[in-house]
Amino acid sequence: MMTKVLIYGYCVGVFSSRRLEKRLVEDIGFRVLAAGNEPDFRTLAEFRRIHLKALEGLFEQVLRLALKLGAMRLGRVAIDGSKGKANASKHKAMSYRRIEQDEKRLKGEAHRLLAEAEQADKEEDRRYGRSGRADDLPAELARREERLKRIAAAKPDDKDKQSGSGHSSGDVRKARPKPNAQHNFTDPQSRIMKGPEGFVQAYNAQIAVEPALGLIVAQALTQDANDKNQLLPMIDAVKRQSGQKVDEVLADSGYCSEQNLREAARRKVDLYVATGKQKHNELPPTSPRERIPKSATSVDKMKRKLATTTGRAIYATRKTIVEPVFGQIKQARGFRQFLLRGVEKVRGEWALVCATHNVLKLYRACTS
Repeated sequence: MMTKVLIYGYCVGVFSSRRLEKRLVEDIGFRVLAAGNEPDFRTLAEFRRIHLKALEGLFEQVLRLALKLGAMRLGRVAIDGSKGKANASKHKAMSYRRIEQDEKRLKGEAHRLLAEAEQADKEEDRRYGRSGRADDLPAELARREERLKRIAAAKPDDKDKQSGSGHSSGDVRKARPKPNAQHNFTDPQSRIMKGPEGFVQAYNAQIAVEPALGLIVAQALTQDANDKNQLLPMIDAVKRQSGQKVDEVLADSGYCSEQNLREAARRKVDLYVATGKQKHNELPPTSPRERIPKSATSVDKMKRKLATTTGRAIYATRKTIVEPVFGQIKQARGFRQFLLRGVEKVRGEWALVCATHNVLKLYRACTS
């Protein structure tokens, strides 16, 4: 019953446990699925947390069922990524340089408050006896000490780096984060990334989509802001999650690199990957007629491939395959921010979002 409620909620754009609790009282569809039961939001949130790994596995189960029912063989897929907001504010992030500065400041303030508290105690003892005390200073001191604890947890432990490794102090200094490296105190595993709304605290959500029904045939989530390292893992994910090998892969310029193109060619995967962004109102390149020079790189060859009439036509389908899926998830269902924190939990939540997308596609294919 709990699984049905959770999946139905994600299908209709109700993600938070509090909103689910409200719908279980007010919405007839939810009431029918729950057979009149009304679990509170804490029970719903705890169920999702405890069984997240099993819920993550639903993606592959739903996908393989859909492919089996449609007797579909994957040929062409389009890959893309989108930045999903983490359950954390970028204003809660701090650079390593700022962490060290803040630590020094807080230690100084803590020493000052301790001295003031000691002086206040002496004054109260003199005036009122030993039962008097200052109430405000300990609270201020507690806040600063709590902040110091969180800063200490965020900093690397030099002892841990040296234990069992025989590293010198110079090695430890090299292992320290760069001064501008960021740490977020709400979700330390999220990263600041550039999205459509500017720089946000986020994760990078990846999908591969087939063109026939718009099914997500592979999904992943990464902390990397750049997509270049995601092309080959996503090709592997299609095989692992769908059980089928892909023939053609379409992707934008964010996935283009010499190494990616060479490795894909070695695996005999037919790639159509943009080598650069096309400027607004820029005319597409004309079909080349001269022979490819022997010195041409893999990127040069891909650029020439996409300049052909066939290459342009195939690559043009990318936008109609993968980009609408992100629109359906973010706009139609309203999933714009992850509710969970930590990369493993967010990875499970993204798998659940993708699984419910496929449930909707399968339902519409069966009822149309």
